Amino acid sequence: MATFLDFEKPIADLQGRIDELRDTAADGAINIDSDVTRLQAKSDALLKSTYAKLTPWQKTQVARHPERPHFKNYVAGLFENFMPLAGDRAFADDQAILGGFATFRGKRVMVIGHEKGDDTASRLKHNFGMGKPEGYRKAIRLMELADRFGLPVLTLVDTSGAFPGVQAEERGQAEAIARSTEACLKLKVPMIAAVVGEGGSGGAIALAAGNRVLMFEHAVYSVISPEGSASILWRTADKAAEAADAMKITAQDLKGLGVIDTIVKEPLGGAHRDPEEAIGALGDAMEGALNGLHNLSPDQLKRDRRDKFLAMGRL
Repeated sequence: MATFLDFEKPIADLQGRIDELRDTAADGAINIDSDVTRLQAKSDALLKSTYAKLTPWQKTQVARHPERPHFKNYVAGLFENFMPLAGDRAFADDQAILGGFATFRGKRVMVIGHEKGDDTASRLKHNFGMGKPEGYRKAIRLMELADRFGLPVLTLVDTSGAFPGVQAEERGQAEAIARSTEACLKLKVPMIAAVVGEGGSGGAIALAAGNRVLMFEHAVYSVISPEGSASILWRTADKAAEAADAMKITAQDLKGLGVIDTIVKEPLGGAHRDPEEAIGALGDAMEGALNGLHNLSPDQLKRDRRDKFLAMGRL
């Protein structure tokens, strides 16, 4: 059964009426085709108009939708011969950040990303996609391995932020995030990063400092969550919608500011309504971005990345 967001209630009501009609006519005693067709057309039109004017806070809700594709779905849909690599060779294997060798449309690559999980057990296993220091150190190890073998690095970003617990701080969370960001910037191979859901704070940028940064149409990317910003500015998370408006967290805002390079269009109603189409669209965008970097030398790739990030915020 589909999960509807708060602002989708009118759409949910229409869909509920359609389902009721179908249940009523399940025995074939009455013909409800015309009624279903009419209501479905109305529902589709309402869905289209609703998603054409989403607010930043509504986009945040879409980006967090539990049925959006996750790392494992992208790996299954876009990559072949995936060979996961585990551990940071120092402390543990963090299940919030996964990665390994894979083949992407005929090219051998290193793919790394956040995994949130899609049910209670897997969300706990993957810590809701919130990486710990050992996760970012694993990412560094994988990026350095890709650099050694001349493999492009593809990253999939989907996290509310790095894990803020005491244990993570004791093990050097800030240093691990900084080193992971540095590892991205030092790569001599092409790096394509894609924000596929939430791009939260340093936990996101640690895997997103690439030559090209792609972002789904309804994803969000920010230095802090809207709730966190509202708690600081207004002393209450109830002002999250106002904070989201002010923070410029949408793909459209960030493209205008030069923070991201490409907006990847989602299926009508969000990636969760047609995961297969969304995964295919992302694959096409990543392939195009990768092909555009094909002729750059290692030094040019590093310079391109450096210039890109130094230009941000420049008037």
